[in-house]
Amino acid sequence: MEPRPWHAHYDPGVPPGLEYRQLSLPDFLRRSAQHNPGATALLFANLRLSYAELLREVECCAAALAALGAEPGVRVALHLPNVPQMVIAYYAALSLGCEVVLTNPLYTPRELEHQWNDAGCTLAVTMDFLYAEKVRALRPKLQVRHFLVASFPEYLRWPLTWLAPIKLRRKNPPAIAAIPCEAGVQPFRAALRAQRGTAPPRPFIDLDAPAVLQYTGGTTGVSKAAVLSHRNLSVNVQQMDVWFGGSRPASEVVLVCLPLFHVFAMTCAMNFAVQGASAMVLVPDPRDARALLKAIERHRVTVFPGVPSLYNSLNNWPGIEKCDLGSVKVCLSGSAPIAPDVLERFERLTGAKIVEGYGMSETSPLTHANPLHGERKLGWVGLPVCDTDARIVDVEDPARLIPAGESGELALRGPQVMQGYWNRPDESALVLRDGWLLTGDLAVMSPGGYFQIVGRKKDMINVGGFKVFPDEVDAVLHGHPAVLEAATIGVPRPGQSELVKSFVVRKPGQTLETEALRAYLGERLAPYKVPREVEFLTELPKSTVLKILRRELRERELAKRSAARG
Repeated sequence: MEPRPWHAHYDPGVPPGLEYRQLSLPDFLRRSAQHNPGATALLFANLRLSYAELLREVECCAAALAALGAEPGVRVALHLPNVPQMVIAYYAALSLGCEVVLTNPLYTPRELEHQWNDAGCTLAVTMDFLYAEKVRALRPKLQVRHFLVASFPEYLRWPLTWLAPIKLRRKNPPAIAAIPCEAGVQPFRAALRAQRGTAPPRPFIDLDAPAVLQYTGGTTGVSKAAVLSHRNLSVNVQQMDVWFGGSRPASEVVLVCLPLFHVFAMTCAMNFAVQGASAMVLVPDPRDARALLKAIERHRVTVFPGVPSLYNSLNNWPGIEKCDLGSVKVCLSGSAPIAPDVLERFERLTGAKIVEGYGMSETSPLTHANPLHGERKLGWVGLPVCDTDARIVDVEDPARLIPAGESGELALRGPQVMQGYWNRPDESALVLRDGWLLTGDLAVMSPGGYFQIVGRKKDMINVGGFKVFPDEVDAVLHGHPAVLEAATIGVPRPGQSELVKSFVVRKPGQTLETEALRAYLGERLAPYKVPREVEFLTELPKSTVLKILRRELRERELAKRSAARG
């Protein structure tokens, strides 16, 4: 790769380009099991699986899927929270050359039908309660013919095998259900046990063949899948490994609390752990702060991939100062800018270093990160990682480059960039231009090659011809000592420019009024950037990966104003 300004800021030992091992993700698992068979692979409640045991379960699952017709090119839906069955089924399906379709457990039946039929899934792995609540009634509308149905207790040890079902039935809605005896449905663990001793197929895996269909929102509002190849995923985890100092086999404990159906957790937690023979601590609900803190203390977590709202929620957990979090060494933060006070408090509580980075579903996902040991620019997503090129281009004319220090659209290229969108050549052509991916994110590059995300094209607010970036307003809001969370949007007004409105959550026990907050902002922002309106909420809407949903706030606001107009 040609020299770039950011190469001078790489940590010692991190080269501009890599010689990649020609290994698929299942190859990494086999290698870890061969060299570190007794090392802990999975920790879940009172379960511990070694790498040798995990590989055995993966091979049994591969044999079970193959018996149901799984082979190269077959698409397998994985519809599970962070449970052992998710990890097992993921590596089993990839080892057969299948294409994995990761599915949000919170999807409605309508969303499930669209995604699975759009992908052409013929096999699915789901949970018992999800099958009962959402999937069973959909079966006539789906192409899926065979289901492996998992249950929370089936990988637990005594006494939780007896106690867990009681607790799960008390949840609202219940998190356990009877698995019906009907055609095309098999209990997950029973299907695997039936294949003990059966050698699964070992087809040749073309590294350039599709591995994962990663669904993401479309520019037209239609959910679409980024096609990630085996090479994309293998390369990205190797880039991440080198960036963070190289493999330290069987020495790291990775907290896997972000949902594994999301590309961030898939690569930066699960695949990163497996390639390094590290332990994975599976936590199904990232909103359960008590469970997260307990997992960190109990298992001595060392690596914690997370999002800013997650670190913020832990910072504000009552009594966190009494928790022993000193085992945490490195946190990778992504999906949104992290406020400096959130970063500083979490680092003070743990002694860890938070490395802010950037990525997308379309890039497997990691493309940028601050150096682990070198200069860290707070509020910036850092440097393009090895073999990754980046530039800032004009929003209207991507062929025109924008100089350092000015904002424009971030464009990327590298071996981790997707092949395109599944069955959507028009959508692919909109974002893939002459080998470059147009991200839709607005960014600035410093003369030294550090990048800062300043907003999304679709989020940018037009106030009388002036550009207002919501992330900038939110960053200033987060600096107020009484503000816990904030999100800013632009509200369209007929015949006028957009109105800037911020939604704010106060910290517990704090009082804060609109005019006092606007006065605070007026001292730190140009007048046109100061929100005309501020609305205080008890909480902000978030996705399953705890990303604040500005889209939902915009929809609510437009609906409210429409109703007010009659």
